[in-house]
Amino acid sequence: MQMSDTRQIAASPAQVYAALLSPEVLEACVPGAQQVTGSPEEGFEATVVQKVGPVKATFKGAVTLSDMVENESLTISGEGKGGAAGFAKGGAEVRMTAKDGGTELSYDVEAKVGGKLAQLGSRIIDGFAKKMADQFFSNLQAVLEGPAEAGEAPADDAPAEEKRNWLKRLTGKG
Repeated sequence: MQMSDTRQIAASPAQVYAALLSPEVLEACVPGAQQVTGSPEEGFEATVVQKVGPVKATFKGAVTLSDMVENESLTISGEGKGGAAGFAKGGAEVRMTAKDGGTELSYDVEAKVGGKLAQLGSRIIDGFAKKMADQFFSNLQAVLEGPAEAGEAPADDAPAEEKRNWLKRLTGKG
């Protein structure tokens, strides 16, 4: 399954990029995420609970970031095993461009499944994968745009600590 989309986010490319590198933000954005730990350099470990059609599974897996060009682009790759349900793996090439006072975020997503999940049929899997990608990027947009109501996000040239604290307050993890 492959899909592409674009969305406008009312945050700078630097803020979007920083959010994508944060385990707290990833946990807040990945649908069904129970826990995300790690770092951009070492990769992330994730536990995600999802129901695909009649199959509910807890996936444990790894997420890696590669092809990182600060404030411009990165590739997110993940692979998880859901026990008897099977496995899921995929990735997204994400690009950020300053536009209209915010960021135009465009992405190309590819997903594959195996095991019992693969037996559900491509229409169910494709619909689920599209819903997951849309939900992730909608959640990211909500996380980044939400502070306009609860205090402005730190400026791009603010100290890194101030940005981290803002993201912690925003995600409630800190």
